[in-house]
Formats: sequence, structure tokens, C-alpha cells
Amino acid sequence: MTFIQSIAELEAKLSEPSEQLISEMASIEGDIIVLGVGGKMGPSLAKLAVHALRRSGARNRVIGVSRFSNEETRRDLEAAGIETISCDLLDDRQLQQLPDAPNIIYMAGNKFGTTGNENFTWAMNAYLPGRVAEKYRNSRIVVFSSGNVYPFSPPGLGGVTESCSPEPKGEYAQSCLGRERVFEYFSKLNNMPMVIFRLNYAIDLRYGVLLEIAKSVLNDRPIRLEMGHANVIWQGDANEMALRCLALCESPPRTINCTGPETMSIRWAAEEMGKRLGKEALFEGTESDTALLSNAGQSFQLFGYPRVSLLQMIDWVAEWVRAGGYTLNKPTHFQERKGKF
Repeated sequence: MTFIQSIAELEAKLSEPSEQLISEMASIEGDIIVLGVGGKMGPSLAKLAVHALRRSGARNRVIGVSRFSNEETRRDLEAAGIETISCDLLDDRQLQQLPDAPNIIYMAGNKFGTTGNENFTWAMNAYLPGRVAEKYRNSRIVVFSSGNVYPFSPPGLGGVTESCSPEPKGEYAQSCLGRERVFEYFSKLNNMPMVIFRLNYAIDLRYGVLLEIAKSVLNDRPIRLEMGHANVIWQGDANEMALRCLALCESPPRTINCTGPETMSIRWAAEEMGKRLGKEALFEGTESDTALLSNAGQSFQLFGYPRVSLLQMIDWVAEWVRAGGYTLNKPTHFQERKGKF
């Protein structure tokens, strides 16, 4: 079995485009700006876009915009062929000075640390979208959002589809719905083509639901079972679907769920990690009747199924944790049931 053994190998895997993406990116007209490129998913998405464009023969620029509090991230992006611009998007003067482009991937937002800092979360997640929509009124925009806007549902129903009415729990989820509604307003007002891209939960080996489960198993920490089920998807697959959404933007915005096809049992995933790590998974509590679950059937119809399977992700994460691989200190709080992040 082949494992990913270094960050360089991981980054290469995350930014490896499929033939479908290469083909579709060849027909994308104009440059691509990634707003909020400095987050967990942004760097690999920007690299994936560059690799797909270059392999297609296209010369479109990919421009990454972020505050870049981490200069290493900026240098890494530039070495990969992404142009970078340092910008505080909440500073309207800086926002208006950004270049125009026909293709925008909107990844800016705030989640963790919302409790006690709710005003900043609302400014980032609901005020800023209006300023961005005004600035880029002549562009198409793929807006990253969250499955947190949905109500919990019984695992036996397979998750909620895009037709389900939002019922966000807590201020973070409410602000995510605010982001969607503000973008929707400007899409209708200015006939701006958009996709609302509702994601949960993307993983790579340095963060995510599976990493948190694996670390708990390895360190003999009981795993809470109140949120007994979850969806996960490989970050590379999620980023690829987001880029392919550029060709699907429309007004009013189209909404697309993005996650893996399985309704994953947390208990089962922990036991699978235990087999690979030579440990017994420990649990506390019992599974609730509902969980935060999305049905991504529409995305599979549009893009095909993810290239990286759930068992492959479990294998990779278990070996990464066993080998002491580098991890980010960015927990998902997937077990949170009251919406407090």
C-alpha cells in the first residue's frame, strides 16, 4: 500500500488535476482570483487551478488574495506560479484597488473563535460579501459556504439535499446563511452568475474529522458520540468540484452540496482507525437520533464521484498520525450540536 509520507507529496496529491478539470479549464475565459487564498483549502485550490490551466495549454493567471499573516504561504504560492496580493478585504480602499477578473472563487470567512467575537464573524461572513459583490458585479463567483446552514437530520435519510430549507444553529451558521443571502441579492440585482458551494467536511492529512478521530484513538482519548455521523471528502476532490463550478454559475445562484457519498458512522471510523493503529477506540455517550448531514447526489451527477475513497482517506490519515506527521491546530468541532464555534 502506498502512503503519503511528506508535506511535499501531500501538496502534490492535493493539486493533481483530473482530465475533466484540465479539459474544462481550457475553456475558462480570463483570469481567476481566489479571495481568501491563505486558509486551509485556498493554497491547494490555487495550485490545482494553475496545474490544470498549464496542462490544458491555457495561460490564464491565477491571483491569490489574502492578508498573508504567514509569509511562508505567500512564498509557496508564488513559487507555484500564483500571483499574490496582500489585502485586508474588510478595508474597502484595499478591496477597491484589487484587479478585476471574470472568475472569482470566494473563500473568505470566519468560523473558529466566533463565540465572544460575533461582530467580526458577521462582518466577514455577511457584510463583506456585499462589498465584494459590488466590486465584482461583472464577474462570475463561486461562493464557498457551509453545510452548517442545514438542519440536523436522521442518518437513515442520507442527508439533506439542496431543496431543504436552511435552519442554521448558532451565530456562525446564521452568518453563513447571511453570506449566501447577500450574494443572492446582488446576483439577482445585477444578473451576476454564481454558485453557492455548500461544503462539509473537507479533509487532508493535517486537519479534519478523520485526523481528530485518529489522534483520539492513538492517545487513548474517549470520542464523544452525540454527533454520531458525519460526511467527509478529500480536500483535492472538493477543490476540483469548486473550480468546475465556474462553468455552472447562473443567476439566481445555483446551490450545490459538496461532500462525500457516505453517511459515515463516527464509531465505525474510530474502530477502523484502531485496527490500523493497533489501539482500541474508546467512546463516551451514545449516538443522537440526528446529525449534520448533507446529500451531495447532485454534485456526483455533475462531476462524478470523488477520486479518493473514504477507506483510502482512513488509510492515509492513520499512517500519517502513526508516523507523527505535521498537523494544523485547526479542529473542526464536528461534534458541536449547539452551533457554538
